Amino acid sequence: MKLYAAPLEGMTNDLWRPIHAALFGGADRYFTPFVSPNATYKFQTKELNELTHNEGLPVIPQILTNSADHFLWAAREMADMGYREINFNLGCPSGTVTAKRKGAGMLSYPDDLERLLTDIFDGLPAGMRLSVKTRVGKESTQEWGRLLAIYNQFPLSELIVHPRVQKEFYRGHAHRELMADTLAATWLPLCYNGDIFTPAAAVAVAREYPTLIALMMGRGLMADPALLRRIRGGDAATREELRQYHDALWEAYRARLGGDLNAIYRMRELWNYLSGSFEDTDKFLKSVRKAKTGSEYLAAVERLFAENELSDNPHPPEGK
Repeated sequence: MKLYAAPLEGMTNDLWRPIHAALFGGADRYFTPFVSPNATYKFQTKELNELTHNEGLPVIPQILTNSADHFLWAAREMADMGYREINFNLGCPSGTVTAKRKGAGMLSYPDDLERLLTDIFDGLPAGMRLSVKTRVGKESTQEWGRLLAIYNQFPLSELIVHPRVQKEFYRGHAHRELMADTLAATWLPLCYNGDIFTPAAAVAVAREYPTLIALMMGRGLMADPALLRRIRGGDAATREELRQYHDALWEAYRARLGGDLNAIYRMRELWNYLSGSFEDTDKFLKSVRKAKTGSEYLAAVERLFAENELSDNPHPPEGK
């Protein structure tokens, strides 16, 4: 079964992907944070970074839009860059996204979704494969039957299912029990995404649903960058590897963002998850949130690596 790295906005970007792959063995596929084409018909600089800095890595770009014209423009541009598969984001739960009928917001309008997919497939560049990453509804899991019937009408290369509805965000537990009926009701290749934080969880899903073609991990992989390696039977991350990982990302963000303060903001996001690889990080996280200079931030990091034990069970912190 293949192992994928999920797209997380601001986290699993073009700087992170090669660093992660070099240190921890990499994913079978990395999915980019979404590119959001619009009426300007131009990619933003950060979107071009996502699309053009992937040499040697198995990267699938992801598109977020509710416009077939915008989608197809981006698909043609990506085809010209050499991409042969793209992913459609129908799962983002962010309120600012869903309010525009994008991401999981589109799931409330199944008729519009069906027309949108029809128009996209009618205009997709020759040879381009299209996968979908979706939630199972906007308000209720009762929406899933209708949505799955729509997806079944199209030759998706893969259907990546996060079995939560939009309003749940990441609260509670994914509705994994839906996968049995989903597998029975579709011919599409299925990937499961949701709450895989440990090798044991990955094994449990794979054993329960052996016809899945892949598992996708996001928050668990940010908390434990060696998670994919561990699932494959390899070693947990060492203190030295985690320090290399941190230092490489810190320097990459400093170089791109033009200094320490903006890099600190980005590293705070990382530590919201990576703190799960260590024990007793509350004081450390407070120090990172207070840091205003590179020296203050790095002093907190030095203390963490010197004083805090590695967790025997790396896991996203509560609420993440």
